Amino acid sequence: MSTPSPSTTISLPDKLYFRIGEVSRLAGVPAHVLRFWESEFPRISPRRTDSGQRLYTRRDVELILEIKTLLYGRKFTIEGARRHLRSAEARAQSDSPQWLSELRAELKALRELLE
Repeated sequence: MSTPSPSTTISLPDKLYFRIGEVSRLAGVPAHVLRFWESEFPRISPRRTDSGQRLYTRRDVELILEIKTLLYGRKFTIEGARRHLRSAEARAQSDSPQWLSELRAELKALRELLE
């Protein structure tokens, strides 16, 4: 049985950027945990305002929710979560070219049928 993705269990407001307090409430973790995760997971990279306030994108928030699921729900270590995210990213990148080549082959076949 697969676990639901964090983004499907929590509905995020339709916004471009989220402040650290909002992300803290959405994820259910203190702000200092989010700051720590930034140092441990380089893919979390909030923008900074001129005053130094962090602005997280929707992608950042979804990643934070996934990290929370890995660490708290599935009991991964920080290093284990890092490895899991890296391997998931690698799988996604390796699947993409195969999908594109299959699509290209189908389109060529359709073009030949039309000619």
